[in-house]
Amino acid sequence: MEAGSLHTGKKIIGITGGIGSGKSTVSKFIEELGFPVYDSDFWAKELVNIDKNLKSRIIELLGEESYDENGKYNRKFVAEKVFDHQELLLKLNQIIHPAVKIHFENWVKAQNAEFVFKETALLFELKLNESCYQSILVTADENIRIKRVMDRDGRTYREVKEIIDKQMPEVDKVKLADFVIQNNTDLESLKEFTHQVIDELKRMDL
Repeated sequence: MEAGSLHTGKKIIGITGGIGSGKSTVSKFIEELGFPVYDSDFWAKELVNIDKNLKSRIIELLGEESYDENGKYNRKFVAEKVFDHQELLLKLNQIIHPAVKIHFENWVKAQNAEFVFKETALLFELKLNESCYQSILVTADENIRIKRVMDRDGRTYREVKEIIDKQMPEVDKVKLADFVIQNNTDLESLKEFTHQVIDELKRMDL
């Protein structure tokens, strides 16, 4: 459990989970309860297209093909370029993540809420949990996660398994998380578990 970690008087709650875990669905349920949620993955995808400094640094690292003829981020090219090159991926992350961090800090300042939530796939990998008041891990059995992603994205079993194998092991994430939401059943159960976590956070704040 991380103490402190207050941003201008606001308590930051990190939400994370591996591919197919359902973390975005949990974020949606939290938004429905009236809490602001920052989607780090969404904003990372936006910023690579709208931040001119970011664009020039990515082109410098990976080449002109990082953007198409319309100046739009070439996600397929970049993914193929860095997938089996950890050093390149690290350098790319070192360019993108600081930009997202600054954007998030400005977003937090604009929120009028005591609790603000940050959804990010790399909460523990980047040690972002250390600047959070609490952290929530959404998890599910690996075979369930693989089937979800295969159904959702049309990927093969092997493709999804490769992605999972490159992520931090679930057992390590569970040890680091303050709250763990198991998402092995249905949406109603997931919503109920999410509400229970929010109720507990409110009680902690009394």
